[in-house]
Amino acid sequence: MANHKSALKRIRSNEAKRLRNRYQHKTTRTFVKRLRNTTDKAEAQELLKKVIGMLDKLAKKNIIHKNKASNQKSKLTKLVNAL
Repeated sequence: MANHKSALKRIRSNEAKRLRNRYQHKTTRTFVKRLRNTTDKAEAQELLKKVIGMLDKLAKKNIIHKNKASNQKSKLTKLVNAL
């Protein structure tokens, strides 16, 4: 167990960040699934803008790798263009 005040604070802040990262990652995955299941092109294009922003944000904060975000954006864009 940590003995220093700063170490205890670090444990608390790490847990808060971990929960925030999990929430953002899970929310993004939900939106990606929603986009994949969309059949309406106009709705899909609006959703794509939102999802791309979310993926960029996750990549910027190193929650997911930048290449994974790029790969997902590419595949989702191709999917929307094919509608």
